[in-house]
Amino acid sequence: MTEQTIQIRDARTNNLDHLDLSIRRNQLVVFAGVSGSGKSSLVFDTIAAEAGHELNETFPPFTRNRLPRWTRPDVGSVDGLSPVIVTDQRRLGGNARSTVGTITDTWTYLRLLFSRLSTPHVGESNCFSFNDQAGMCPACSGLGEVVTSAVDRFLDPDRSLAEGAILLPGFGNGGYWYSKYADIGTFDADTPLREWSAQERDALLYGGERAAVLGTKPPSDYEGVVERFERIYLRTSDDLSDRKRRTIEEFTRVSVCPDCRGDRLNEASRTATVSGHTIGQMSRLELPELREVIDKTDRAEIGSVVAALRERLDAMITIGLGYLHLARATTTLSGGESQRVKAVKHLGSSLIEMLYVFDEPTVGLHAHDVDSMVALLQQLRDRGNTVLVVEHDPALMAMADEIIEIGPDAGENGGRLVFQGGYGDLLAADTPTGRALTAHGPAAGEPRTPRTWVSVTDARRNNLQNVTVRLPLGVMTVLTGVAGSGKSSLVTELTAQHPAIVVDQRPVSANRRSTPITYTGIATALRKLFARQTGASESLFSANSQGGCPDCQGLGILYMDLAFMDGQETICPTCQGTKFTAEALSHTVDGLTIADVEHLTIAEALVRLDDAAIRGRLRHLDRVGLGYLRLGQPLNTLSGGEAQRVKIAKELRDADEPSIYVLDEPTTGLHLRDIDTLLAVIDDLIDHGHSVVVIEHNLDVIRRADWIVDMGPGPGRHGGMILYTGPVEELTATTATGRALATMRE
Repeated sequence: MTEQTIQIRDARTNNLDHLDLSIRRNQLVVFAGVSGSGKSSLVFDTIAAEAGHELNETFPPFTRNRLPRWTRPDVGSVDGLSPVIVTDQRRLGGNARSTVGTITDTWTYLRLLFSRLSTPHVGESNCFSFNDQAGMCPACSGLGEVVTSAVDRFLDPDRSLAEGAILLPGFGNGGYWYSKYADIGTFDADTPLREWSAQERDALLYGGERAAVLGTKPPSDYEGVVERFERIYLRTSDDLSDRKRRTIEEFTRVSVCPDCRGDRLNEASRTATVSGHTIGQMSRLELPELREVIDKTDRAEIGSVVAALRERLDAMITIGLGYLHLARATTTLSGGESQRVKAVKHLGSSLIEMLYVFDEPTVGLHAHDVDSMVALLQQLRDRGNTVLVVEHDPALMAMADEIIEIGPDAGENGGRLVFQGGYGDLLAADTPTGRALTAHGPAAGEPRTPRTWVSVTDARRNNLQNVTVRLPLGVMTVLTGVAGSGKSSLVTELTAQHPAIVVDQRPVSANRRSTPITYTGIATALRKLFARQTGASESLFSANSQGGCPDCQGLGILYMDLAFMDGQETICPTCQGTKFTAEALSHTVDGLTIADVEHLTIAEALVRLDDAAIRGRLRHLDRVGLGYLRLGQPLNTLSGGEAQRVKIAKELRDADEPSIYVLDEPTTGLHLRDIDTLLAVIDDLIDHGHSVVVIEHNLDVIRRADWIVDMGPGPGRHGGMILYTGPVEELTATTATGRALATMRE
């Protein structure tokens, strides 16, 4: 019988170089290669995209128009595909209503169980849903929290209205709403508020009856500052801009709902019990404890519900998420937790012959936890599915049925097949991954001497157990410990108690107009350089302003919406894809038009563009190994590793004073070869007087730390304690991190 394969012919998506490849089905296949080599372009933008597109084509137009759109890949042909399920590396976001219970469907089964067995009987399962009017707490609309105006932050009593006594954006002198208070003849705009009567201050803030009793009554349509603020910021249903979100954070307080105490449900639903527990109490139990309670409710009439709930709970416990509880908000999950939660959703599926695609499933996992993720992937494979994984972790590569390496390098120097075979053969292969796997990195040198120390005191955030710890400055400190042990919580406490520059796991904001030019902030310097040397207006050199092609609005492409069919993008015939008008392109600097600059690589721009502001920003991108990126390359085409390094580069600015840099898993998406580059950047920061605190699981980074803070011993309520602080060489095998390091040294 002929072996079934997925056959890709002449793949040209992004940097793929007319790639031909055959992949065995029903295998666990790992795709390796340096960051930017083309792995994601092959797996996600070609294989998964074609599978998703072809599946959508089987639906009628009405349905197709409501399904996620897949961009058709630039490829000759792809054969042997199955319906695809993609699990990417983006953290679970969701909104305030999204919890571990809702995202894994366990809450659905729990609601059904309560609707059948609760005492007293309440009603159908929607009565136990905080997202349904039948179940939600009326006081907080099912959010479990209430947002109230922090009125004490609204005013500065030592200023007059004219001096900006109302601190809210838009209310100060010259602001949009200033005249609604200063010019109505009711209030003295030139006297500090401290000298006003209490009655006058109340009238300013609250209006209504408090304003009506003033001798100089305000207009009939007068709104107090508090009422206007809440109407504008708290009662709008549209998506909030970043500016509005920052204002709300600054001028409001969030507290537990006084009615439901965080249970989110109305009184009848939150007080009903099953096996002596309310649904709110069950949602706050750690998963093994919840599993024990569920076992006590095993009755024949709800046997299928209990079985489905057990299966989901067991899956989460198996892959190391037992410390979570169903009420945990998805927005608080780390990258590793998010990845595993998404993977759990597929374990209960009885589908076979599916195509599962994972993007770095070991992101955020301690070496102690990787085996659980490998077992999950193998379980999916053993059910008769094909599992394709983009990954850098050697432990996962070693367990794969086949490894495919794309490379040899990044950008235009990648996109080719450089290896296909087993792990043993890869170790002997002369490829970037093969060499990195067998290379012995630089030995950890003598730890640097701390310049001084800072303390985090009495930390109780999340699972932290009243932690107090001293952290050295002027060195690299690495926070270690299993996922969920409290590392991120400790860093949050650090940044709350001390000023710091944080590079976290949130993705780069990327749309078709976002490029290295816009993200690093050199666009203004670039326009000034062209204006200075050509005498033309700065706005002429902006594709979003005067210089943008009027026919494509400075995008370089035209998009045609074809309703239920895939939209069509074509190069703009007016500007030929340059984005700029003919007038803008008639001006040059060193023989380069503004469009030519966008085609320069970062390394080329450092040589060609004689401007200190531009070079200062681009130098950081080059330092983190991204010199091959083109200045005009859309950020939404970058791989995960590239996007992470773009963020790090943006923050590597020269500070006037020594700063604390906090890096949250900076090796995310990095090839083994690139880790030395990252460590060189960290060393350079420290050499310039800065301090670096890193949350990290990568053992190469950990062993080269100057100082270790190891947390645990377990996750959730089993963690939150400091197990060890000190030099890395003194960390013993009594902790999970110590054992992993000991294994590495063997």
